Amino acid sequence: MDQTQLLKGVLDLAVLAVVEGEDGYGYDIVRRLRDGGLREVGDASVYGTLRRLYAAGALTSYVVPSESGPHRKYYGITPVGRGQLHEQRTDWYAFASTLDGLLASTAPHSTTPGVSA
Repeated sequence: MDQTQLLKGVLDLAVLAVVEGEDGYGYDIVRRLRDGGLREVGDASVYGTLRRLYAAGALTSYVVPSESGPHRKYYGITPVGRGQLHEQRTDWYAFASTLDGLLASTAPHSTTPGVSA
């Protein structure tokens, strides 16, 4: 299944979840999303999401000097972002539960000869 279409609807939720426990800079957040299993997430999509969540007040940002390269802009979650994360997390669990039920009720029976479901 193509993850890119699925990601469009849940990238805000995924980014908020990643920074909930620990602030991070752009590429760090991309890496944590990929390490978490969202291997097809694009850099540009994440940076756009960070800008949008920041503009909406869901994220705060601050700059940290780096000795090994350019300064890094870190993002952290705000109380508005925590509220948004809580709401979207609840919605996601309800949606996933509904879809799990639909998939389980319509799953084909085994087609292996000699094996009955």
